[in-house]
Amino acid sequence: MQTPPHPRPPGALYRRIERKLGLSSPIRSDWDLARLVQERMPIETVESLTNHGLSEAEVYSFILPRRTLTHRRNRSEGLTMEESDKAVRVARLTSLGDDVFGDDEKAGRWLRKPKQRFDKRCPLEMLRTEAGARIVEEMLLQLDYGFFA
Repeated sequence: MQTPPHPRPPGALYRRIERKLGLSSPIRSDWDLARLVQERMPIETVESLTNHGLSEAEVYSFILPRRTLTHRRNRSEGLTMEESDKAVRVARLTSLGDDVFGDDEKAGRWLRKPKQRFDKRCPLEMLRTEAGARIVEEMLLQLDYGFFA
């Protein structure tokens, strides 16, 4: 397998994901991410995502509706497994974008700009589903490895 043109230290992507999700325990692998989803993420994860580039409207659209978030906060409840999975998906792919572009703002612009490849939808919209996220990940990796995307 070809290495990216600018190799990153092992674990750099996981550290970005940790930061975006506002986690105090280290993430070292996808197994750790799966465990976090299974155990359900705390509601503070949503605030951390907004502190790291996601707008509130994007959170409401991609993770959970505003009313549900308000309800969970009032009852001091965490995210469901499905919501936790969505939060991890968004954090993982936006972190990969940050890594590929080397800049959070550039990655944010790329993620929000419609792409012909996605039927004129933006990559962030594609993250609503796991299948869509895989296509975005594939395109990011192609960009990272220098393939025409």
